[in-house]
Amino acid sequence: MIEIRDLTKTYGKVDAVRDVTFTAAPGRVTGLLGLNGSGKSTTLRILLGLARPTKGAALINGRRYRDLDHPVRHVGAVIEQGLSHPGQSGYAHLRTQALLGGFPRERVGRLLEYVGLEDAATKRTGDYSLGMRQRLAVATALLGEPSVLVLDEPANGLDPPGMAWLRELLLSHTAAGGTVLISSHLLAELEHFVDDVVIIGQGRILASGALAELTGTTRLRVRGGDPERLAKAFEQHGGTVAPDGPVLFVAGLSPEEAGEIALAAQVAIYELVAEAQHLEDIFMSVSEAR
Repeated sequence: MIEIRDLTKTYGKVDAVRDVTFTAAPGRVTGLLGLNGSGKSTTLRILLGLARPTKGAALINGRRYRDLDHPVRHVGAVIEQGLSHPGQSGYAHLRTQALLGGFPRERVGRLLEYVGLEDAATKRTGDYSLGMRQRLAVATALLGEPSVLVLDEPANGLDPPGMAWLRELLLSHTAAGGTVLISSHLLAELEHFVDDVVIIGQGRILASGALAELTGTTRLRVRGGDPERLAKAFEQHGGTVAPDGPVLFVAGLSPEEAGEIALAAQVAIYELVAEAQHLEDIFMSVSEAR
């Protein structure tokens, strides 16, 4: 398990993260979401022992990264893109990392095949595409067969087959009881495989919880003859209204209730559609609210 407890990191007078608390549980994929500069990378760097917190703790299986016995056997991380010598082949890079970590040589070939790089194993990594470098980084993270994966934007540069491969890899890892904490800005893709979501902005947690709970509510898209009168009527009956030009987005009312309210208000309805909330909707709503 990953536990982030009251984490604060201050640079001068600026809090990069402030009182951040969340967990990433075994058997689940947790998505850490935020705009650039929100505090995501700072949180991950502290978790992996690359920065010291000003206050609070970031723990993996109850211990700081630096206190883990042979940490690469506990945690596999992709924290920087393409960290390999451009003159080395993919095989040579992975073989070097295996030697440094004390892992068996035969794991190198199996992992190159697993991440789809067996045909590029002897190619210089400097000639790899971004997507190929991402696959190699994931292979490196898997060398120690860790139970915890911490991935910072691992989908950058991946084509659709690459995205499908990454999705299946993460789902397979959690199905075996592993823990995944992933940072990504590809919200539509992330929605297909994350179980829990943590949204961070300006160094603070803006929202967190199970994805099913956050996106389980629906909103109504309503277009009528008198939007102002319609919005007022909806609000008087407990609805929450967000106008967008002539369109009203309404939460807290069912389609039947909205129709009855419009009829009582004697406002003609031209459109009334129930829309499921998506991860991007949740992200934008909480980010804009702050």
